[in-house]
Amino acid sequence: MSGGVDSSVAAALLQKQGYEVIGITMCFNLLDVESKKPRCCGLQGIEDARRVAHKLGIKHYVINMQKQLEEKVIKEFLEEYVQGRTPNPCVTCNQFIKFDALLNKALSLGAKYLATGHYVRIVKSPSHKATGPEMFFLKKSKDLKKDQSYFLCRLGQKQLKHLLFPLGNYIKSEVRDLARKFQLPVAEKAESQEICFLPGSNYRDFLIERLKVLKDKAIINQIKPGQVVDKTGKVLGQHKGVAFYTIGQREGLGIAYGEPIYVKKLDVKNNKIIVGSQEDVKSKEFLVKDVIFAAKSMVIKNGVALKVKIRYNHQEAPAEVSLFNRFLKVRFKVPQFAVTPGQSAVFYKNNKVIAGGIIDKVLDKC
Repeated sequence: MSGGVDSSVAAALLQKQGYEVIGITMCFNLLDVESKKPRCCGLQGIEDARRVAHKLGIKHYVINMQKQLEEKVIKEFLEEYVQGRTPNPCVTCNQFIKFDALLNKALSLGAKYLATGHYVRIVKSPSHKATGPEMFFLKKSKDLKKDQSYFLCRLGQKQLKHLLFPLGNYIKSEVRDLARKFQLPVAEKAESQEICFLPGSNYRDFLIERLKVLKDKAIINQIKPGQVVDKTGKVLGQHKGVAFYTIGQREGLGIAYGEPIYVKKLDVKNNKIIVGSQEDVKSKEFLVKDVIFAAKSMVIKNGVALKVKIRYNHQEAPAEVSLFNRFLKVRFKVPQFAVTPGQSAVFYKNNKVIAGGIIDKVLDKC
């Protein structure tokens, strides 16, 4: 229970369905700051979760997970940006904290399931003696605008068999109406911000604050100004540090070029940013590392046709997926804009999540 509308309604729905429900809220010791959007897991979020638990008449536990957040999420967040990559900390948090550390804590308290307010569904494949036990898969939610299957792409059978997602068959407006119907004290609460540990919406300020205390020359080099060049090598301007940019970025380049230009590549070694037109930034082929399959039976052995999503707000596109050494090689039928190393690539078939991995390298020539 994060203290938001979604997890609160999820708890109320399960209680109404006859489950014995307890509430668990993660505490990251995050200071609340003035913002249009509240934080989950901040002090106000914990208090709101407590009030909802009291309204529902359920037990409520607060679990300190500051250490896990620092070691598993924030550390990777910093390291990836320094290497010219763009991580998705929500995917990392779901894999290592919410559906690992928190799940284990829930099971240790005697719970059979961990439920959250994510907009996603779980579907089962029937068990057969010949093929083995039933399998569980993530499927997109009814509310496609709110669907969060992308963020849960790195979960396997070990986690999925213990998870419930009560909001998967609802749209957001219905969930808000349910919060009012249940008279929950957070019924009118605004949506929380996406990355909970950022003081504001600007991740660059967070990077500067965290990286300026380090004395590693290689790291310092990534937050130093350098050249912005086009694909021919012509110098167009100066950047503020490669760690502060991402593939596909258009804003903040400070270059008058006569036509829109976008970040095409981050050259960490030479402290340069290569820019180009929108067409220049499109890619067709890339490698994906650290792939986790929803089930062993889904492991890709030969080239197969799947739909692949390369960031949360990307409309997944048809691609041929093949094994390539210890990677998956993805080849889109049509080049896609801003394939970004560090982001998650999620593989779908019939709206079910087959696998999820991390984009490692774009194979198209720069």
